[in-house]
Amino acid sequence: MQPFRLGTRGSPLALAQASMVRAALYAAHGWSDGAVEIVPIRTTGDRVQDRALADIGGKALWTKELDRALLEGEIDCAVHSMKDVETLRPAAIAIVAMLPRADVRDRLIGAETLADIRANGVVGSSSPRRAAQVRRARPDLEIVLFRGNVDTRLAKLAAGEVDATLLAAAGLERLGRHDIGSAIPIETMLPAPAQGAVGIETRADDARAMALIGAIDHLETRTCVLAERALLAALQADCHSPVAAWASLSNETLTLRAELLAEDGSDHVASVITGPVGDTTLPARLAHDLLERANPAILALFAG
Repeated sequence: MQPFRLGTRGSPLALAQASMVRAALYAAHGWSDGAVEIVPIRTTGDRVQDRALADIGGKALWTKELDRALLEGEIDCAVHSMKDVETLRPAAIAIVAMLPRADVRDRLIGAETLADIRANGVVGSSSPRRAAQVRRARPDLEIVLFRGNVDTRLAKLAAGEVDATLLAAAGLERLGRHDIGSAIPIETMLPAPAQGAVGIETRADDARAMALIGAIDHLETRTCVLAERALLAALQADCHSPVAAWASLSNETLTLRAELLAEDGSDHVASVITGPVGDTTLPARLAHDLLERANPAILALFAG
């Protein structure tokens, strides 16, 4: 019998996340070793490291090769870091499940806090959100493009190319790097939408794969992440848009927080909305409130 084929990017973090999905499938279905095959697929985002993603095609650079492999039947499902998945997905592909969400915070590496970075220091980041948030807190700091996997970025930091960098806590934990960096409180730096979440997609017409993957879905994570993605859709945000969002669930109440920023951090607008978990209007209402109060410098970055 052919193994269930699980497609993934080939970075160490992506492979670690794929192994988590494989373990969850083994546990859910009682499968033995060998029942799931991890199929690494090299993406454009992995190949091109010298330019910002927003300048060369955005988040699709992480997904298009996996999408092709999925739609052509080379793999049965695809594993993604959900923060790297573009908001609008092909109709032929379905987000079927998400693993339990990890720590959503960013970690600062090279200093204990943003205030501890030397005056006029240099911070490496490829994220418009992180860059804007750092500039808002420390206008004196210079932001330089930092691409590559975790080890590549840490090596650049160790070589003195920058004074500090920021990485997702979830990725560091999944790589066993629990002792690297200092977690930045959510109140200080709201995370990227879907940060910390691993999602699994299948073909929308593959009932067998959807059933197998659906068995490992963590409903709370999927509920919160889909609310954050719905906010992005309502804002019509793209890879140039500095936006942060985080949804949390308590009993049957969803709380969605969000922040929009000017690219240079000179201004921002933040808001929060709370309501019943089944109220699908919450993300659009929050987006409307944010855009109503945003200044032209911020509005220019969003089409909602």
